[in-house]
Amino acid sequence: MQAYDAKKRILLHSCCGPCSTAVIRRLIPEFSVTVFFYNPNITDPSEYEHRKAEQIRFLKEFGAAEQVEIGMIEGSYDPSVYYNAVRGLEQAPEGGARCSRCFFLRLRETARRVAEGGFDGFDTTLTVSPHKNFDTISAIGKDLAGIWRVRYLNGNYKKRDGYRESLALSAQYGLYRQNYCGCSFSRRDP
Repeated sequence: MQAYDAKKRILLHSCCGPCSTAVIRRLIPEFSVTVFFYNPNITDPSEYEHRKAEQIRFLKEFGAAEQVEIGMIEGSYDPSVYYNAVRGLEQAPEGGARCSRCFFLRLRETARRVAEGGFDGFDTTLTVSPHKNFDTISAIGKDLAGIWRVRYLNGNYKKRDGYRESLALSAQYGLYRQNYCGCSFSRRDP
């Protein structure tokens, strides 16, 4: 009897549906992907629910179109966890220490989930955005992989026009594209 060669199971931290589009499309040929929607940084509850609904809708529609099952796990939603993590950094510039703490918060929970079992590694959609620093996210992911003794894929998804691909897929699926990362500090006035 021939051995079954199953795809490696990856827990993919997703910040939002639009950023997950190109990343998932790139990962599914090699990996069985489960999205981990953990974003306590989205401090407005209605915005959080809207982004979560768009993530779920994209996974359902894309999965049907590609004939692939993409699971989703929702982490706990409590913005006070985010506010506690970034306390003292409220005035830090966008892309600075406050953002690094936010990345750490979300990726730490992702790595912890992987360490609990059921997954072969983790990655994040955060690196598809031209507004997020790959080197910062990479260093955090690698450190957490070492701490939790799990594998971090370390994908730089903005390479090979990943962001442009995410824009095209978002348009194709009619996804809501927000104009800020989610925290109250980054929100632009309409």
